[in-house]
Amino acid sequence: QVQLVESGGGLVQAGGSLRLSCAASGSILSINAMGWYRQAPGKQRELVAHITTGSRTNYADSAKGRFTISRDNAQNTVYLQMNSLKPEDTAVYYCNANLLPFGSTRWDDYWGQGTQVTVSS
Repeated sequence: QVQLVESGGGLVQAGGSLRLSCAASGSILSINAMGWYRQAPGKQRELVAHITTGSRTNYADSAKGRFTISRDNAQNTVYLQMNSLKPEDTAVYYCNANLLPFGSTRWDDYWGQGTQVTVSS
């Protein structure tokens, strides 16, 4: 059983900061890329940031210069530091990991349950 559990969401004023964490646990043999996505009401889920096992990163244009993704491979954890938050960043943020469970030969994408981020103006 594999679980991704996010934490760190909440309510913040515009211009403020939040740090999201996502820990992967369970029967995991290896983790490839990890990332953060978000979904605002009435909109499709979109990529926010992505990080490889070698810590190469990729950001949505809306996140560049304000958000930083990082990971701790020893702890199977990925982080998203969000600064200079704007009301348009309000969404449910989801963690994603491409991983290989023990006993499987297939890499699959796993998702966390989501954490709400609300930015007030």
